[in-house]
Amino acid sequence: MIKLKSNEEIDRIRESCKLLALTHNELGKIVSEGITTKELDKFAYDFIVKNGGKPAFLNYMGYPATLCTSVNDVVIHGIPDNTKIKKGDVVSLDLGINLNGFFSDSAATYIVGKGSAEAEKLVSVTKEALMLGIEQARAGNRIHDISRAVFTHAKKFGYGVVRDFCGHGVGFSPHEEPQIPNYVGSGPNPRLKPGMILAIEPMINAGKDDVKILSDGWTVKTIDKSISAHWEHTVAIFKDHTEILTILD
Repeated sequence: MIKLKSNEEIDRIRESCKLLALTHNELGKIVSEGITTKELDKFAYDFIVKNGGKPAFLNYMGYPATLCTSVNDVVIHGIPDNTKIKKGDVVSLDLGINLNGFFSDSAATYIVGKGSAEAEKLVSVTKEALMLGIEQARAGNRIHDISRAVFTHAKKFGYGVVRDFCGHGVGFSPHEEPQIPNYVGSGPNPRLKPGMILAIEPMINAGKDDVKILSDGWTVKTIDKSISAHWEHTVAIFKDHTEILTILD
């Protein structure tokens, strides 16, 4: 069941999203060679709590951390540890916040130092795919319009589009209906309505579509060991416009 939000509820979700955008902004300043993913995780936890929020992912369905830190061929759900980030690494940080019972979700991908031409292109195209998907996230359109925009752009460059995981509704909990695949399949295709809050999140691989889940039950990697990028924004659908909530003014 898709849960539509009132304007007052969207205001509360917007507050959560602004704190999330601020947290990502601060994280982006410290993603650098030599820092560990566990140190990034601690920074995010401390910053969120200091500003009155709670990490939405910590202990959610058993996930053991605040951040998902996915490096190189890790697509999503990389668990922070003592691994040091190296020059040229592709680092995706996925984060959610619970601010007084209202939830936000977003992800960004960074290249540490000077990356390869392949990495630079992948990260750029994935972000472009996100923005093209958001352009289609407007009242009267359908979920598959978002999916088609993401998929078509990624495939122009021969990239793999992850099918096993997708975007989703958000706001009252970390994950809600509807699901938002990054490809057009045979699943539900509801019409977009004012009051929907959506987390749109392309997960794009430099190689093939296929991924695997490691034995820890969380870490998702590309089958062919190709690098992967992940961008995500939470957006609100209104009658006459769509607002990206997880950006700073």
